[in-house]
Amino acid sequence: MRVITFDIETANWLGNGRSEPAHLDIALVGIHDSSTNLFDSFLTADLSRLWKILEEADLLVGYNSDHFDIPLLNKYYPGELARIPSVDLMAEIYKVLGRRIRLDAVADGTLGKKKSGHGGQSLVWWRNGEVEKVRKYCLKDVELTKDLYEYALKNGHLKYRELGGLHEVKLDTSKWHAPKASGMTYTLGF
Repeated sequence: MRVITFDIETANWLGNGRSEPAHLDIALVGIHDSSTNLFDSFLTADLSRLWKILEEADLLVGYNSDHFDIPLLNKYYPGELARIPSVDLMAEIYKVLGRRIRLDAVADGTLGKKKSGHGGQSLVWWRNGEVEKVRKYCLKDVELTKDLYEYALKNGHLKYRELGGLHEVKLDTSKWHAPKASGMTYTLGF
């Protein structure tokens, strides 16, 4: 199974009448490809290279990806990426807890690792032309998400730190690798 774990950093922020992810612009997309075990990143000029990888994926994995990353990518993609099966770890946690938990709290609780910054910092770096800092930050989030996904598959739960305590959330991972028809039309002719 080819799993693509991904994250997006944006070139602007929601607000000023912008409320949907598609109102934003992509600065950079970071991925991990399970078929090569490599991390890669794509600026908007490189997205055509990313489409082939995504179209060949069996599963997309992200954190808040169904609500944010996939709709934003669809702004650039000529097809419908929501047709690719996906696991949104934040959404999986929400199904159990009924509320959203930050990636940083889950990574800290489960892996003992923290994010290398926050989205606001990334936006400042981008505006200052510090592309390598944005790339490094994005790929760190991809790495954390990949490690959380693999941990959940192996253990059936994730942990998070909140209010000074460590909490566990049990997840039903049994269908994450179940074969699904993607419905992809491969609009780019790959």
